[in-house]
Amino acid sequence: MTPPAPHPARRNTLKTLAALGATALAPAWAQPGRAPAPARAIQIAQIVDTSVAQQDVSKDFLIGSRAAWQDINARGGIRGRPVQHLSIEVDGTVASLRAALRQVADNPACVALSGTAGDPVATQLVAELRQQNLALAHVAPWLQNSSIEVDDRTFPIFAARQEQIGHALKSLTTMGVQEVGAVYASAQEYGLYQDDLQRIAAGMKLRLQSYRANGDLDRLGRQLTPGTPAILLFVGGTPELVQFTQGLEKQQRQRYIVALADVNLQTMTQMGAARSTPVIATQAVPMVNASLPVVRSYRETMARLFDEPPVSLSLAGFIAARYTFEVLRELDAPLTRQTALAAFQRRSTLDVGGYRVAFDPQRRSATFVTQSMLTTDGRVIG
Repeated sequence: MTPPAPHPARRNTLKTLAALGATALAPAWAQPGRAPAPARAIQIAQIVDTSVAQQDVSKDFLIGSRAAWQDINARGGIRGRPVQHLSIEVDGTVASLRAALRQVADNPACVALSGTAGDPVATQLVAELRQQNLALAHVAPWLQNSSIEVDDRTFPIFAARQEQIGHALKSLTTMGVQEVGAVYASAQEYGLYQDDLQRIAAGMKLRLQSYRANGDLDRLGRQLTPGTPAILLFVGGTPELVQFTQGLEKQQRQRYIVALADVNLQTMTQMGAARSTPVIATQAVPMVNASLPVVRSYRETMARLFDEPPVSLSLAGFIAARYTFEVLRELDAPLTRQTALAAFQRRSTLDVGGYRVAFDPQRRSATFVTQSMLTTDGRVIG
């Protein structure tokens, strides 16, 4: 069946995914805030990765954050002061991240970093802040590896891949599944997550077969043998999964994919992927049709400001900004970089419109995971 036509506001994303090279672009959704700050404005910076592998994550995450900050300003900002939301693009390299971080560090009006996306840049930023010993809050990044040690500068509020893997495998065992294939999109993904996945599967008495791509995911999909498990857990991003499903669909055997929250199901639909392979993806935020106050506010704000369909990654960006706002507005002292960092370091339990943030001894708040599904007729349900 022919998938539905892409939403008009998203066609540019598809063109860009096809045309992007190694250099960073300046797409309309990531316009950096370079205008002078209004008087008395509070500046919040958001670093986003516009590289090919991360653009679909960063685009939606940034749109959600931008919607939240615009809505916050419309309601009076933070204690009557407007917020200038600065989006700073990087191309996935350490050099571009260091340049972005210098831009933030040299700007005393910028009191915090909020909503860094995607995962590789968020991970690099944890290390850079530690190495440079910058007293700057790194709030609600899209940090997807729970084995990354975070210090008193970084405040993750979304479930990492390990928690998502545990949720996905537990759901499968509940359905009686006894064997799963694990597909790693790259040697890097294999090195980062293979031990964790083996450990989690063994704890649930699941048999696990592992498959690692060597650069050609389409070929890997075509070469899987009939003895390969029908259910495959895919560890990688959207572009890689699109390639993999293209290879799978040249086979006769029906397969089912379980992916993680970095996979953008809406982008897969727009690219015509997974036409005969159902894809279930974990997500680290509630369903976009949930009745929680923060989700209702997100849907209304997105419809009013951007005319964008609700998707889980932009909801994550929205929640990241709202969490940042909720902490900063409770400050009793004048709002500076130092007082903002101290406020986040308290790691107080907080209810963000029904999304609960409660940090554990490892300095993370990462308990919420659910799932949605891309059907073969192009619908995303869950």
